[in-house]
Amino acid sequence: MTIQEKFDLKGRVAVVTGGGGQLGAEFCKTLAEAGASVVVVDLNVSASQAAADSLTGSGYKALAIPTNITQPDEVDALVRRTLSTFGRLDILVNSAALDPKFDPDAVNKGITPGAFEDYPLDLWNSALSVNLTGMFLMTQACVRPMIEQGKKGSIINICSTYGLNGPDQRIYIKDGQRVAFKPVYYTVTKAGVMGFTKYLAAYYAGTDIRVNALTPGGVFNNHEDYFVKNYSAKTIMGRMAHKDEMNGALLFLASDASSYMTGNNVVVDGGWTAW
Repeated sequence: MTIQEKFDLKGRVAVVTGGGGQLGAEFCKTLAEAGASVVVVDLNVSASQAAADSLTGSGYKALAIPTNITQPDEVDALVRRTLSTFGRLDILVNSAALDPKFDPDAVNKGITPGAFEDYPLDLWNSALSVNLTGMFLMTQACVRPMIEQGKKGSIINICSTYGLNGPDQRIYIKDGQRVAFKPVYYTVTKAGVMGFTKYLAAYYAGTDIRVNALTPGGVFNNHEDYFVKNYSAKTIMGRMAHKDEMNGALLFLASDASSYMTGNNVVVDGGWTAW
């Protein structure tokens, strides 16, 4: 098999959660360009449809299935529709996760946005539900057809550098003033993603179902200048990532190019975790 053939995904079907998001849409495009049929899964109906329409408009095979991944019935329905449309399921990218959004009324309440001491229980529970339980439900449902297809498939869980290291809260200081904290749930749930990844890889030992993690560093998304400066100073490469710079690693993990890799983590962070 040539190296080009190892990266070829023709005939395979990929499901991407959070497929309407900044990175999720990039992942969908990458998999489609490599030959896969792509199912775009997102809670946001318009975002999932827009991502799928963009792919089909370019001649690729794609289907939008808006789904609340915390609801077992909706997850099962999306897998059934995937199979009825494309006939198989080979790749799952667990990219959906709550972004660290702070209580919009925090300042009026006298709470520093994201501060641990006052962090609301409902936001903690919501994050656990999406970032971990949603990943559990999606993987549980998608792995069944992989088993039926000969115990072969690739599952890719999107982690974060904040799941490997504690957040440096100093980068959320603007003009000498604290403007935010990275909330507690983000590190806890992303660390859980790594545990989930290693558990599943070990569980499916002896099969060709591979489970790996992809850990992006900070990706620029119209951040304020103070944040870009603070973040970039902590990376060896001296900048934030461009949104397409995770795509090569994603394709590597999804394809036969990584056929001897499972239970591991590919970190693409510009050197953030290296010093």
